[in-house]
Amino acid sequence: MITPEMLEEPQKVTWCTGCGNFGILAALKKAVIELGKPIHEIVLASGIGCSSKIPHYIGGVNSIHTLHGRPIPIATGIHLANTNLDVIVHTGDGDCLAEGLGHFVHAARRNVDIAVFIHNNGVNGLTKGQYSPAAPRGYVSNTSPPPPGAPMDPVNPMAQAITAGATFVARGFSGDQKGLVNLMLEAIRHKGFAVIDILQPCVTWNRQLTWKYYNEHTYALEETGHDVTNKFKALEKAMENGDRYPVGVFYKVESPDLASGIALPEKGTLKDHTTDLKDVQKIIDDLLL
Repeated sequence: MITPEMLEEPQKVTWCTGCGNFGILAALKKAVIELGKPIHEIVLASGIGCSSKIPHYIGGVNSIHTLHGRPIPIATGIHLANTNLDVIVHTGDGDCLAEGLGHFVHAARRNVDIAVFIHNNGVNGLTKGQYSPAAPRGYVSNTSPPPPGAPMDPVNPMAQAITAGATFVARGFSGDQKGLVNLMLEAIRHKGFAVIDILQPCVTWNRQLTWKYYNEHTYALEETGHDVTNKFKALEKAMENGDRYPVGVFYKVESPDLASGIALPEKGTLKDHTTDLKDVQKIIDDLLL
């Protein structure tokens, strides 16, 4: 059983005061505790950016801080090697929707049984606030041409996930602790590729999408009677434009995950399979020049 003390980490947190990542970290800790699993069965993978510092600030769990845009393929490998693990990816909109977009789409298509939490603030905060692929058209940042600001429409992670084949797609808000914890739990427990697009402010570089703005412009999707099994309705909600953001589960269905469709030479998870070290040595010898 995981306790709050087990998740404490003495490292100094370098996020800005008021950063939306604090709410995501707090929700993650609560979700991990509520899961009720042994701590060694939780694995975190992250890319590069403010969001990807999450593994540094939560103790006890196994974690890996990977390359820019690459946490999803690393997480896929971890899951396929040991399907008993709950693998959780923390990635930013710049990390996931730029360098990582190809990995994101194909992992959704394969229905890999991992949870991907996208910290979405519209900017690349760690590198001084350039507009990210998720920034709305016209957004003015340090690198956008003024006027008219960002000269293209944003990547929509929800629509990308739904159309690619993800079987759990949701949106959360870092200021809604109770709602975000529940979404995280549902995503982690889901058998298949689960995505949460987490709206969060960047208090230093994004002065448009603020705490006040999100508090006033989000609404609970479940209160509208939305059918989470209807792919077309989910896509319609994901593409909803305007000043209001629906928050909650957009799409949830059951479908065979990647691991269930891979034929293995032995029963059980890969980590428990026997390995002939002579065969491994032959491969190494063949690769040596």
